[in-house]
Amino acid sequence: MQLVYMYMESPVGALKLVAHDQALVAVMWDNEDHKRVRLAELIENIQHPLLLKVKQQLEQYFAGQRQQFNLPLDFQGTDFQQQVWRALLTIPYGETRSYKDIALQIGNEKAVRAVGAANGRNPISIIAPCHRVIGSGGALVGFAGGLDKKQILLSLEQGQIQ
Repeated sequence: MQLVYMYMESPVGALKLVAHDQALVAVMWDNEDHKRVRLAELIENIQHPLLLKVKQQLEQYFAGQRQQFNLPLDFQGTDFQQQVWRALLTIPYGETRSYKDIALQIGNEKAVRAVGAANGRNPISIIAPCHRVIGSGGALVGFAGGLDKKQILLSLEQGQIQ
């Protein structure tokens, strides 16, 4: 299946949007570690209809006009990772959960570290809101885009940034 990509500018830096004809596969950071999310060969296509829809919805999100995304997603990972990533989709806009909360939600309370590892491999950043997962003490921990970007996203969702 051919993967296409385009870049978009955002308040958290350049984002690389990756999709195939049916679904979004990844939202990557400008400082991305290429080992975090492995993708097949990509072809740039700045006119791809799905990528344009993703860009539009992200622009609405950053403008404070969208709290939920309506996009087809194709998570590529292990069954456990996919379970964690689906749990991320249930965290309401402007709220946070701990890694332990996610472990309990998926029915495996001892998997806190594994949840953290899966969260760190989330290929569809922002849309599958891994930025809403924090340490049990409320600390901002571990984020592929950087903790400064995690803080920006959380502040945006809590109405502290317009």
